[in-house]
Amino acid sequence: GIAFSDPTRNAQFTAIEAAGKRKMAQYIGEGSIFLLLIGAGAIVLFRAINNQLKLSRQQQHFMMAITHELKTPIAVSRLNLETLQKRKLDDVKQQKLINSALQETNRMNDLCSNLLLSSQMEGGGYAITKEKIEASAFLKTTITAFKIRYPERKIIEQIEDGIYVLADSFLLEMAINNLIDNANKYSPKDGLINILMSKEGEHVSISVIDEGNGIAEEDKGKIFEKFYRTGSEANKKSKGTGLGLYLVQRIIRSHQGIIMVADNKPKGSKFVIKLKTIAS
Repeated sequence: GIAFSDPTRNAQFTAIEAAGKRKMAQYIGEGSIFLLLIGAGAIVLFRAINNQLKLSRQQQHFMMAITHELKTPIAVSRLNLETLQKRKLDDVKQQKLINSALQETNRMNDLCSNLLLSSQMEGGGYAITKEKIEASAFLKTTITAFKIRYPERKIIEQIEDGIYVLADSFLLEMAINNLIDNANKYSPKDGLINILMSKEGEHVSISVIDEGNGIAEEDKGKIFEKFYRTGSEANKKSKGTGLGLYLVQRIIRSHQGIIMVADNKPKGSKFVIKLKTIAS
Protein backbone atom coordinates (compact mmCIF):
# COMPACT_ATOMS: atom_id res chain seq x y z
CA GLY A 1 0.00 0.00 0.00
CA ILE A 2 0.94 3.73 -0.06
CA ALA A 3 2.76 5.03 3.00
CA PHE A 4 1.64 8.38 4.47
CA SER A 5 3.75 10.65 6.63
CA ASP A 6 0.84 11.28 8.93
CA PRO A 7 0.60 8.25 11.26
CA THR A 8 -3.13 8.82 11.86
CA ARG A 9 -3.97 8.89 8.18
CA ASN A 10 -1.75 5.86 7.61
CA ALA A 11 -3.61 3.87 10.30
CA GLN A 12 -6.97 4.87 8.81
CA PHE A 13 -5.89 3.75 5.38
CA THR A 14 -4.66 0.42 6.75
CA ALA A 15 -8.01 -0.08 8.51
CA ILE A 16 -9.93 0.71 5.31
CA GLU A 17 -7.72 -1.64 3.32
CA ALA A 18 -8.25 -4.46 5.88
CA ALA A 19 -12.01 -3.87 5.88
CA GLY A 20 -12.02 -4.03 2.10
CA LYS A 21 -10.18 -7.35 2.16
CA ARG A 22 -12.64 -8.73 4.70
CA LYS A 23 -15.57 -7.63 2.51
CA MET A 24 -13.95 -9.17 -0.53
CA ALA A 25 -13.39 -12.45 1.35
CA GLN A 26 -17.01 -12.32 2.54
CA TYR A 27 -18.30 -11.77 -1.00
CA ILE A 28 -16.13 -14.58 -2.35
CA GLY A 29 -17.34 -16.93 0.43
CA GLU A 30 -20.98 -16.04 -0.09
CA GLY A 31 -20.59 -16.33 -3.84
CA SER A 32 -18.96 -19.74 -3.53
CA ILE A 33 -21.74 -20.98 -1.25
CA PHE A 34 -24.33 -19.57 -3.66
CA LEU A 35 -22.66 -21.34 -6.61
CA LEU A 36 -22.49 -24.58 -4.62
CA LEU A 37 -26.19 -24.30 -3.79
CA ILE A 38 -27.02 -23.65 -7.46
CA GLY A 39 -24.89 -26.65 -8.47
CA ALA A 40 -26.49 -28.90 -5.89
CA GLY A 41 -29.94 -27.73 -6.94
CA ALA A 42 -29.11 -28.39 -10.59
CA ILE A 43 -27.94 -31.92 -9.74
CA VAL A 44 -31.10 -32.64 -7.72
CA LEU A 45 -33.26 -31.21 -10.51
CA PHE A 46 -31.39 -33.22 -13.14
CA ARG A 47 -31.84 -36.43 -11.15
CA ALA A 48 -35.53 -35.72 -10.57
CA ILE A 49 -36.10 -35.07 -14.29
CA ASN A 50 -34.07 -38.15 -15.21
CA ASN A 51 -36.05 -40.33 -12.79
CA GLN A 52 -39.31 -38.90 -14.12
CA LEU A 53 -38.26 -39.64 -17.70
CA LYS A 54 -37.23 -43.16 -16.67
CA LEU A 55 -40.59 -43.71 -14.95
CA SER A 56 -42.38 -42.30 -17.99
CA ARG A 57 -40.54 -44.72 -20.28
CA GLN A 58 -41.29 -47.61 -17.93
CA GLN A 59 -44.97 -46.67 -17.86
CA GLN A 60 -45.03 -46.40 -21.63
CA HIS A 61 -43.48 -49.86 -21.99
CA PHE A 62 -45.90 -51.14 -19.35
CA MET A 63 -48.91 -49.82 -21.26
CA MET A 64 -47.61 -51.41 -24.46
CA ALA A 65 -47.15 -54.71 -22.62
CA ILE A 66 -50.63 -54.46 -21.08
CA THR A 67 -52.14 -53.78 -24.50
CA HIS A 68 -50.33 -56.78 -25.94
CA GLU A 69 -51.24 -58.97 -22.96
CA LEU A 70 -54.92 -58.12 -23.35
CA LYS A 71 -55.19 -58.13 -27.15
CA THR A 72 -53.56 -61.53 -27.60
CA PRO A 73 -55.90 -63.59 -25.35
CA ILE A 74 -58.92 -61.65 -26.61
CA ALA A 75 -57.97 -62.42 -30.22
CA VAL A 76 -57.29 -66.10 -29.49
CA SER A 77 -60.53 -66.55 -27.52
CA ARG A 78 -62.55 -64.78 -30.19
CA LEU A 79 -61.06 -66.93 -32.95
CA ASN A 80 -61.76 -70.11 -30.99
CA LEU A 81 -65.36 -69.11 -30.30
CA GLU A 82 -65.97 -68.12 -33.91
CA THR A 83 -64.56 -71.45 -35.06
CA LEU A 84 -66.87 -73.31 -32.69
CA GLN A 85 -69.81 -71.24 -33.91
CA LYS A 86 -69.21 -71.65 -37.65
CA ARG A 87 -67.89 -75.20 -37.89
CA LYS A 88 -69.07 -78.60 -36.80
CA LEU A 89 -66.10 -80.15 -35.07
CA ASP A 90 -65.65 -83.48 -33.34
CA ASP A 91 -65.58 -83.59 -29.54
CA VAL A 92 -61.78 -83.72 -29.29
CA LYS A 93 -61.28 -80.58 -31.41
CA GLN A 94 -64.09 -78.78 -29.60
CA GLN A 95 -62.54 -79.54 -26.22
CA LYS A 96 -59.14 -78.36 -27.44
CA LEU A 97 -60.56 -74.99 -28.55
CA ILE A 98 -62.54 -74.60 -25.34
CA ASN A 99 -59.45 -75.35 -23.20
CA SER A 100 -57.43 -72.84 -25.19
CA ALA A 101 -60.08 -70.16 -24.69
CA LEU A 102 -60.20 -70.92 -20.97
CA GLN A 103 -56.43 -70.62 -20.66
CA GLU A 104 -56.48 -67.22 -22.36
CA THR A 105 -59.38 -66.10 -20.16
CA ASN A 106 -57.41 -67.16 -17.07
CA ARG A 107 -54.45 -65.13 -18.32
CA MET A 108 -56.62 -62.03 -18.58
CA ASN A 109 -58.04 -62.68 -15.14
CA ASP A 110 -54.54 -63.02 -13.64
CA LEU A 111 -53.47 -59.80 -15.31
CA CYS A 112 -56.48 -57.90 -13.98
CA SER A 113 -55.90 -59.34 -10.49
CA ASN A 114 -52.26 -58.21 -10.55
CA LEU A 115 -53.22 -54.72 -11.69
CA LEU A 116 -55.96 -54.36 -9.09
CA LEU A 117 -53.86 -55.72 -6.22
CA SER A 118 -50.88 -53.54 -7.15
CA SER A 119 -53.08 -50.45 -7.09
CA GLN A 120 -54.73 -51.44 -3.80
CA MET A 121 -51.49 -52.27 -1.99
CA GLU A 122 -49.79 -49.05 -3.10
CA GLY A 123 -52.80 -46.97 -2.13
CA GLY A 124 -53.30 -48.75 1.21
CA GLY A 125 -56.69 -50.00 0.05
CA TYR A 126 -56.05 -53.68 0.71
CA ALA A 127 -56.55 -54.87 4.29
CA ILE A 128 -54.33 -57.88 4.95
CA THR A 129 -56.19 -60.61 6.86
CA LYS A 130 -53.84 -63.24 8.25
CA GLU A 131 -55.03 -66.64 9.38
CA LYS A 132 -53.50 -69.97 10.34
CA ILE A 133 -52.80 -71.90 7.14
CA GLU A 134 -51.44 -75.39 6.64
CA ALA A 135 -48.82 -74.40 4.08
CA SER A 136 -48.29 -77.98 2.87
CA ALA A 137 -51.91 -78.58 1.81
CA PHE A 138 -52.24 -75.00 0.60
CA LEU A 139 -49.25 -75.33 -1.74
CA LYS A 140 -50.41 -78.69 -3.07
CA THR A 141 -53.83 -77.22 -3.90
CA THR A 142 -52.24 -74.26 -5.68
CA ILE A 143 -50.01 -76.56 -7.74
CA THR A 144 -52.93 -78.83 -8.64
CA ALA A 145 -54.91 -75.85 -9.95
CA PHE A 146 -51.94 -74.82 -12.07
CA LYS A 147 -51.55 -78.35 -13.45
CA ILE A 148 -55.19 -78.33 -14.52
CA ARG A 149 -54.65 -75.05 -16.39
CA TYR A 150 -51.39 -76.22 -17.99
CA PRO A 151 -51.59 -80.03 -18.26
CA GLU A 152 -48.68 -80.14 -20.73
CA ARG A 153 -46.21 -78.60 -18.26
CA LYS A 154 -44.01 -81.03 -16.31
CA ILE A 155 -44.05 -80.15 -12.60
CA ILE A 156 -42.33 -82.11 -9.84
CA GLU A 157 -43.19 -81.28 -6.24
CA GLN A 158 -41.43 -82.23 -3.02
CA ILE A 159 -43.48 -80.89 -0.12
CA GLU A 160 -42.92 -81.56 3.55
CA ASP A 161 -46.19 -82.08 5.44
CA GLY A 162 -47.37 -80.49 8.67
CA ILE A 163 -46.02 -76.97 8.17
CA TYR A 164 -48.18 -74.04 9.31
CA VAL A 165 -47.87 -70.30 8.68
CA LEU A 166 -49.82 -67.16 9.54
CA ALA A 167 -50.75 -65.59 6.20
CA ASP A 168 -53.36 -63.94 4.01
CA SER A 169 -54.47 -66.88 1.86
CA PHE A 170 -55.41 -64.73 -1.16
CA LEU A 171 -52.06 -62.90 -1.18
CA LEU A 172 -50.01 -66.04 -0.57
CA GLU A 173 -51.79 -67.87 -3.39
CA MET A 174 -51.16 -64.93 -5.74
CA ALA A 175 -47.47 -64.82 -4.81
CA ILE A 176 -46.98 -68.54 -5.46
CA ASN A 177 -49.05 -68.44 -8.65
CA ASN A 178 -46.94 -65.56 -9.97
CA LEU A 179 -43.72 -67.49 -9.29
CA ILE A 180 -45.02 -70.65 -10.99
CA ASP A 181 -46.40 -68.61 -13.88
CA ASN A 182 -43.05 -66.86 -14.20
CA ALA A 183 -41.28 -70.25 -14.37
CA ASN A 184 -43.82 -71.43 -16.93
CA LYS A 185 -43.35 -68.38 -19.17
CA TYR A 186 -39.56 -68.38 -19.19
CA SER A 187 -39.00 -72.13 -19.54
CA PRO A 188 -38.89 -74.17 -22.74
CA LYS A 189 -41.99 -76.24 -23.43
CA ASP A 190 -40.27 -79.45 -22.37
CA GLY A 191 -38.58 -77.80 -19.39
CA LEU A 192 -39.19 -79.09 -15.89
CA ILE A 193 -40.46 -76.99 -12.98
CA ASN A 194 -39.47 -78.13 -9.50
CA ILE A 195 -41.43 -76.89 -6.48
CA LEU A 196 -39.95 -77.65 -3.07
CA MET A 197 -41.08 -76.90 0.44
CA SER A 198 -39.36 -77.81 3.69
CA LYS A 199 -39.00 -76.55 7.23
CA GLU A 200 -35.71 -74.91 8.16
CA GLY A 201 -35.62 -74.12 11.87
CA GLU A 202 -38.36 -71.59 12.60
CA HIS A 203 -38.95 -70.86 8.91
CA VAL A 204 -40.46 -72.58 5.90
CA SER A 205 -38.60 -72.47 2.61
CA ILE A 206 -40.61 -72.57 -0.64
CA SER A 207 -38.59 -72.88 -3.86
CA VAL A 208 -39.77 -72.59 -7.46
CA ILE A 209 -37.06 -73.79 -9.84
CA ASP A 210 -37.13 -73.62 -13.64
CA GLU A 211 -34.89 -74.66 -16.54
CA GLY A 212 -35.14 -71.44 -18.54
CA ASN A 213 -32.41 -69.06 -19.69
CA GLY A 214 -31.73 -67.82 -16.16
CA ILE A 215 -31.27 -64.23 -15.00
CA ALA A 216 -28.13 -62.19 -15.64
CA GLU A 217 -26.21 -60.99 -12.58
CA GLU A 218 -26.86 -57.33 -13.41
CA ASP A 219 -30.62 -57.99 -13.52
CA LYS A 220 -30.94 -59.91 -10.24
CA GLY A 221 -31.08 -56.73 -8.17
CA LYS A 222 -33.71 -55.16 -10.43
CA ILE A 223 -36.21 -57.89 -11.26
CA PHE A 224 -38.40 -57.06 -8.25
CA GLU A 225 -38.78 -53.41 -9.32
CA LYS A 226 -42.14 -52.34 -10.65
CA PHE A 227 -42.43 -52.60 -14.46
CA TYR A 228 -38.90 -53.98 -14.78
CA ARG A 229 -38.26 -56.68 -17.33
CA THR A 230 -34.89 -58.20 -18.08
CA GLY A 231 -33.14 -56.96 -21.18
CA SER A 232 -32.30 -60.20 -22.95
CA GLU A 233 -33.99 -60.76 -26.28
CA ALA A 234 -35.24 -64.18 -25.18
CA ASN A 235 -37.12 -62.69 -22.26
CA LYS A 236 -38.43 -59.73 -24.24
CA LYS A 237 -40.19 -62.16 -26.54
CA SER A 238 -41.99 -63.72 -23.60
CA LYS A 239 -45.28 -62.46 -22.24
CA GLY A 240 -45.17 -60.21 -19.19
CA THR A 241 -45.78 -56.76 -17.75
CA GLY A 242 -43.13 -56.49 -15.04
CA LEU A 243 -45.73 -56.63 -12.26
CA GLY A 244 -45.57 -60.28 -11.20
CA LEU A 245 -42.26 -60.38 -9.30
CA TYR A 246 -42.84 -56.87 -7.96
CA LEU A 247 -46.08 -58.07 -6.37
CA VAL A 248 -44.46 -61.24 -5.05
CA GLN A 249 -41.87 -59.20 -3.17
CA ARG A 250 -44.48 -56.78 -1.77
CA ILE A 251 -46.65 -59.69 -0.62
CA ILE A 252 -43.80 -61.59 1.02
CA ARG A 253 -42.50 -58.44 2.75
CA SER A 254 -46.00 -57.73 4.05
CA HIS A 255 -45.73 -61.15 5.75
CA GLN A 256 -42.30 -60.26 7.24
CA GLY A 257 -40.69 -62.81 4.94
CA ILE A 258 -37.95 -62.63 2.32
CA ILE A 259 -37.63 -63.70 -1.32
CA MET A 260 -34.35 -64.49 -3.03
CA VAL A 261 -33.25 -65.44 -6.53
CA ALA A 262 -30.33 -67.68 -7.45
CA ASP A 263 -29.07 -69.68 -10.42
CA ASN A 264 -30.30 -73.19 -11.05
CA LYS A 265 -27.66 -75.70 -12.14
CA PRO A 266 -26.95 -76.32 -14.97
CA LYS A 267 -29.43 -73.70 -16.22
CA GLY A 268 -32.46 -71.73 -15.14
CA SER A 269 -33.50 -69.78 -12.07
CA LYS A 270 -34.40 -70.59 -8.48
CA PHE A 271 -36.74 -68.35 -6.49
CA VAL A 272 -36.89 -68.99 -2.75
CA ILE A 273 -39.51 -67.66 -0.30
CA LYS A 274 -38.87 -67.84 3.43
CA LEU A 275 -41.69 -67.32 5.94
CA LYS A 276 -41.85 -67.80 9.68
CA THR A 277 -43.75 -70.89 10.80
CA ILE A 278 -46.20 -71.24 13.67
CA ALA A 279 -47.11 -74.17 15.88
CA SER A 280 -49.63 -76.65 14.56
